[in-house]
Amino acid sequence: MKDFEFYNPVKVFFGKDQVAQITGQVPAGSKVILIYGGGSIFKNGVYDRVKSALKGYDLTEFGGIEPNPTYETSMKAVEIIKQKNISYIIAAGGGSVIDATKFIAAAALFKNGDPWKILSEGAEVTEAIPFGCVLTLPATGTEMNKNSVISRKSTQEKMAFSVPPVFPKFSILLPDAAGSLPQKQVANGIVDAFVHVTEQYLTYPVNAPIQDRFAEAIMITLIEEAPKVYAKPDDYEAMSNLMWSATMALNGLISCGVPGDWSVHSIGHELTAFHGIDHARTLAIVLPGLWKTLREEKKGKLLQYGERVWGIKSGTEEERVTAAIDKTEKFFQSLGIGTRLSDYGVKKDTIDRIVTRFEERKWLSMGDRGLTTPQVTRKALEIQL
Repeated sequence: MKDFEFYNPVKVFFGKDQVAQITGQVPAGSKVILIYGGGSIFKNGVYDRVKSALKGYDLTEFGGIEPNPTYETSMKAVEIIKQKNISYIIAAGGGSVIDATKFIAAAALFKNGDPWKILSEGAEVTEAIPFGCVLTLPATGTEMNKNSVISRKSTQEKMAFSVPPVFPKFSILLPDAAGSLPQKQVANGIVDAFVHVTEQYLTYPVNAPIQDRFAEAIMITLIEEAPKVYAKPDDYEAMSNLMWSATMALNGLISCGVPGDWSVHSIGHELTAFHGIDHARTLAIVLPGLWKTLREEKKGKLLQYGERVWGIKSGTEEERVTAAIDKTEKFFQSLGIGTRLSDYGVKKDTIDRIVTRFEERKWLSMGDRGLTTPQVTRKALEIQL
């Protein structure tokens, strides 16, 4: 096991009747802005519940955060925050709203030029406006971490940052609100959470059995709950298990002392940037292709994954590796998610653009052990044409 530091200050309130907890978490006298997305919080009743909890506060609202939150929209919120001297933010919605809120909270106090530098140059973030989250869609785990991903329409880029000042002060998780989600969003959430786990698990063995078994438990739970919650999103128990699995997948716990990869995400972000494909669906394309390309380098963990998660115990090592990858791809497909570029009308010219962009950025050795070179990226995508 590698040396590690673990820190997670996020207070979590989980369940049906937790929105009222906002009142005790937001300091009295705060000037609050409520940030949300396309309006789902009006349909599922969350808006009214949040408004009730914020009664008595000086409240401003900002809606319209996109499913892939953009720099351009986020900066509009930053301007309002500066104009109105906002001191606290509430983010209500899914991972996109929370990711946008993290960037907005940091950008509003950023003093070193264009806040895009936080993403493009890794500029230091020393402070952020405090904020709390009301989560209505299980997927990203952003409600309990310091990560955010933002797109910039003008340059067709999608970039990430991760800094301690943007840990939420608290997060309220509402499985009942998620019960009204369409199947497509439920499927996206399942795949997103699943790939978050594999990015921290499917690297190479480092004798970290606790982390491995935590990760395997999350994946097994997702596999077991997926058909239930996909068929019936308002199955409260199944949705609760999905939501907590997604949170646990990326709150830092399973990454302690183990190598991470994240090249699947880096490649997937480009597919979203160029074609607007849902984040989870880009992961479902890239993950199998990358495993097929690096099957020898990742063989140790692929064999362990196949046996412990899918029960694959017979056959040669090569056959078991193939079966583990096939099982994963079929799992994604069972949720109505295509795993080929052709499923989304993407052709070879996009692969050329992605490889060229990585070369220009000097992203020449991504992932664990620097295995994901531009050449590996090309092969992984071509396999999934």
